[in-house]
Amino acid sequence: MSQRRGIHLDQSELLCKKGCGFYGNTAWQGLCSKCWREENQREKQRQIQEDWALAERLQREEEEAYASRHQKTQSQPQITPANKYEERKTREKSSKVTTVTKFFTPSSKTPPRKDASSFDAQSSPSPSSSASRQSSLGGDRATRDFISFLKPLKPGGEIFRQCRAFTEDMVFKREIGVDELSECVQDFYQNLSERLSQFKGFVDSTDELERIMDEVEKYMMTRLYQEVFCPETTDDEKKDLAIQKRIRDLHWVTIEMLCVPVNEEIPEVSDSVVKAITDVIEMDSKQVPRDKLACITRCCKQIFNAIKVTKKEAASADDFLPTLIYIVLKANPPRLQSNIQYITRFSKPSRLRTGEDGYYFTNLCCAVAFIEKLDGQSLNLSSEEFELYMSGQASPHWLQSTGAAASSSSSSSTGGGALAQAHNSLDLLTGLGERQERVMEKARQMESDLIDWTDEVEQTVQSAMESFPLETQSATTAKGGGTEPAASSAIDSDNVENELLPPPLTPQVFAG
Repeated sequence: MSQRRGIHLDQSELLCKKGCGFYGNTAWQGLCSKCWREENQREKQRQIQEDWALAERLQREEEEAYASRHQKTQSQPQITPANKYEERKTREKSSKVTTVTKFFTPSSKTPPRKDASSFDAQSSPSPSSSASRQSSLGGDRATRDFISFLKPLKPGGEIFRQCRAFTEDMVFKREIGVDELSECVQDFYQNLSERLSQFKGFVDSTDELERIMDEVEKYMMTRLYQEVFCPETTDDEKKDLAIQKRIRDLHWVTIEMLCVPVNEEIPEVSDSVVKAITDVIEMDSKQVPRDKLACITRCCKQIFNAIKVTKKEAASADDFLPTLIYIVLKANPPRLQSNIQYITRFSKPSRLRTGEDGYYFTNLCCAVAFIEKLDGQSLNLSSEEFELYMSGQASPHWLQSTGAAASSSSSSSTGGGALAQAHNSLDLLTGLGERQERVMEKARQMESDLIDWTDEVEQTVQSAMESFPLETQSATTAKGGGTEPAASSAIDSDNVENELLPPPLTPQVFAG
């Protein structure tokens, strides 16, 4: 028997390609959030330098062209006054300066400045903006919870003012790209964390600082969720539909094909699988990146428990990833790509780089990438079989050919067994439908034959009656070799002694 090849992922592939030791992400080209931001900043600096060089070259060419035209006009009779040339020159130079300025004017994605004056200016929104949002802030549960959390803290008021000003400012930046919005949020996290780390109460209290930043993320992303989740400026919705269709097309993938070491016939394992599916689906109902990551973490822990109960030993990474892929295929979570992108863009950076949340999230990204690139070789199938299954022209019937005994002895047969049972039910329904059609056809034929037989009987009886009409013959009395009609007689005419009967009794009256 040939050894089946399972899904294998080296743990080094989960780490940042720069070798920093943090977890990487496919959305960041395999880099962690820190290295990605550094690489992005270097790329932007290079682009800025190229833009500067281009702008300077264009300006020199414009000045040279202007000087050449000016020299030609000086050698010819003056047509326009000198002040017109000066005005034109000034206008062209100002236009060129404006063009250059557009290259380097800080856009809305520019991170908040670190000096205190600029930070205080940001935390003071316009009166009209504050007035228009006062009612919503007062009734917002996230705002109330955030204020309650900050009350015991000495810098709580300043933290709230900065966060409120930033969220209100972000609402008016909806026209910019989502990547720029992500940079603004990440820069705000970083700047606020650096300012708080310099505060006396948090110099040696890393846990307290992390707790504050968690609440900051919860408040801000609850307020900004409608603006930044799956925005219209991105193709997130298109990716969601693509991955949903891909998972639906892969409905035929069985648990054996993925070499998943899980036996769903065990009640505890079945419960863990159901809970894992529920958790990964529940991710879409959360608004805060931390809460979405918590759903992923719970899902993965249920997977580890299912593997442990099945194998009666701790699960390995080679067991975990195929099972996670199997769970995602069974769950087909709503807006999967949008949720992954949302977490990637707006989660606190340190949470994705380290810890169990970062590890499980990186594995989920790998599982989605595997599903997108899934082919026959990954499932130990030929290309022809894979294409037939994907097109719906055929379905695998693994357990039907191996028999009931083999399926019951295999610890990973339940997924394929359910699929085989579904196919058996479909075949049975098809056969029952054909049988019902045959029965109905015979019933209609029998009804037609019965009607014809009835008509035939009626015709036969009618013909017989016409051929042999019914005649009533009178009783005859034979006398002297002749026949004479018999006279009418009384009822008792057959009684020859009726004339000898005594008369009937008459009532008599007795006196006395």
